[in-house]
Amino acid sequence: LFVTFLKIGSLLYGSGYVLLAFLRAEFVVGLGWLTDRQILDAIAIGQVTPGPVLTTATFIGYVLAGPPGAVLATLGIFLPAFVFVAISNPFIPRLRKSPWVSGLLDGVNAASLGLMAGVTVQLAQASLIDPLTVGIGLVSFVLLTRFKLNATWLVAGGALIRLASLLWR
Repeated sequence: LFVTFLKIGSLLYGSGYVLLAFLRAEFVVGLGWLTDRQILDAIAIGQVTPGPVLTTATFIGYVLAGPPGAVLATLGIFLPAFVFVAISNPFIPRLRKSPWVSGLLDGVNAASLGLMAGVTVQLAQASLIDPLTVGIGLVSFVLLTRFKLNATWLVAGGALIRLASLLWR
């Protein structure tokens, strides 16, 4: 668990949402330790907790191995960032001026966007399973893009709607 999150933390670049692609590739497709639904739950928990999206790793570690798993996953995902910052800090001013490095980082950013788009489609297929979930997804998309509503409210609203639908039955 620690080594898997250490690997993800070492390769993760860009927005925390790139994490979705790595989590799905490792834990759903590669290892088979989680389902798409469990990854979606982990992302939802990561959205409603304070701090970075990477806290999703803590939840996954807890699901897979209890409190020790949560600690190991958290250390594994965050440790590489601290090491990379410590090592690269003296070189940052020089790297910022390099057109080659600037172009490389632009390419990596584009690849990150592609990863996020791809995993969004894959997770949408796992989560949009009936008219209710499709409706929640469409309304959430409008609220997020048009009104810039905080994602925490969307997660809470979706949870309440689902709870109400279960009680209504």
